[in-house]
Amino acid sequence: MKVITVNCLSDNFSYIVINEKNNNACVIDPGEADPIINIVKKNKINIKYILNTHHHEDHVGGNLELKKKFNCNVLGFVDDKNYIPGIDTFLKDKELYKDKDFEFMTYHTPGHTLGHVVFHFHKYNFLFSGDTLFSLGCGRIFEGTHDQMFNSLKIIKKLSKDTMIYFGHEYTKSNLNFCLFNDPNNIQLKNKVKKIYQLIDAGKPTTPTSLIDELQTNIFLKSENLETFKKLRDLKDNF
Repeated sequence: MKVITVNCLSDNFSYIVINEKNNNACVIDPGEADPIINIVKKNKINIKYILNTHHHEDHVGGNLELKKKFNCNVLGFVDDKNYIPGIDTFLKDKELYKDKDFEFMTYHTPGHTLGHVVFHFHKYNFLFSGDTLFSLGCGRIFEGTHDQMFNSLKIIKKLSKDTMIYFGHEYTKSNLNFCLFNDPNNIQLKNKVKKIYQLIDAGKPTTPTSLIDELQTNIFLKSENLETFKKLRDLKDNF
């Protein structure tokens, strides 16, 4: 299974997950259609599905154009069925979706939005986290609550430590600065600085990150209680 990272809009990441046996693929969170269409044509990819982590426009903006052009099915969380453009299949929490090309678990992770989900391709240890978890950060609280986001992060923390996390935005530099400011003695965090800046300076994406790295360096995942998490999340909103 191969993952292609697609830069969309100003700082969004969309992903094309490809079954290399037959070039069938699914697209995760197409913020816009054109960058994805260009890659699909160049690589002769067969888009079968669109998976949306949540309904925000910068994650679903390409749905209808891609669906029309490639006749693909749109999958999203059942509670988001009235908000995701072109949705065909309603996924439930902890539901195993499986066909001849793809197999993944859907986990409901409210906080950023009430209907947010993440997709875990468990056979390959790929997690598509949308706006729930970023490298060194987590999503803003919009529709949900701090308690919901804290518990959603707990779900991710329980996954295999070698899980690779493909997140929704290039916020890593800002998140890094926040973590360094609030966790200045973290040796593992300091060791990540050079690597992150090398990627950014080269114009390369900082996605994916590994869960083991995030557990050691992401100050939100390191928060042991809701009170600490809430304080940090509020501080990040004004950092």
